[in-house]
Amino acid sequence: MKAAAFDYVKPSSFDEVFALLQEHGDDARLMAGGQSLVATLNMRLSEPALVVDITGLDALRGITVQDRHLRIGALTTHAEIEASALVAQHAPMLAKAAPDIAHRAIRNAGTWGGSLAYADPAAEWPACLLALGGTVVARGPGGERRIAADDFFLGLYTTALEPGEVLVAGEVPVAETGHWWGFSELARRHGDYAIVGIAASARRPASSFQDPRIVLFGVAATPVRARKTEALLDGRVPDGGMVDRLVSCLREEIDPFADLNNSPETKRHLAGVLLQRVLATAQP
Repeated sequence: MKAAAFDYVKPSSFDEVFALLQEHGDDARLMAGGQSLVATLNMRLSEPALVVDITGLDALRGITVQDRHLRIGALTTHAEIEASALVAQHAPMLAKAAPDIAHRAIRNAGTWGGSLAYADPAAEWPACLLALGGTVVARGPGGERRIAADDFFLGLYTTALEPGEVLVAGEVPVAETGHWWGFSELARRHGDYAIVGIAASARRPASSFQDPRIVLFGVAATPVRARKTEALLDGRVPDGGMVDRLVSCLREEIDPFADLNNSPETKRHLAGVLLQRVLATAQP
């Protein structure tokens, strides 16, 4: 199929972007890397009257460390995150997850901010941001505001962005000494959307885990924190029988939806397998 007719504009300033969004409202769509939007346009799942290309806003690019947080600009590509020494040092989970995002051509064009704003429940970046206790930075005519990842993903392709706001960056705390993380996903073929994926982190000053965050993706309308499993793990060492208890707890608390190829029971089983895998990396 081909996209329905639409107008296109590439602003050079935030003021232009905000004016266009105010004028056109729901009839306008922002475009960053275009890897999700172009597909929905061509399938006529989205039929905006106006596409606003924000790639001319250089302020949305770059990876920096500010106040013990790694800040990644919205227009930073997946490939740039994959290759970044700052990311590898301060948020190694992101460096690990990046190669699992689609294929090289898509990683060269697709963007961090586009993925977060699109909020695909099978995508890697929303789950990683949530697992790391990150924050979305949004900007509107009234200035910037910060939205905790726990409050950002509201439903299927739905976020807490207000009308007229632009996602300008995502921030995660820099990895400190004793920080543990794990990431794994299962897909039919490398580069396919995940059947099930897991992103997890915790403080580990000694052998036990403190304040764990366990996030699943590909199982519900948003990335999902396994809060009962987190509570069971908190303050404990994930070894021996404890891992079995954690896997059982996880499978009991989640209620995966089916997809075209996998039943809820399959996804529930695979979620437990992935939890075992990431916890295995925590063994002494």
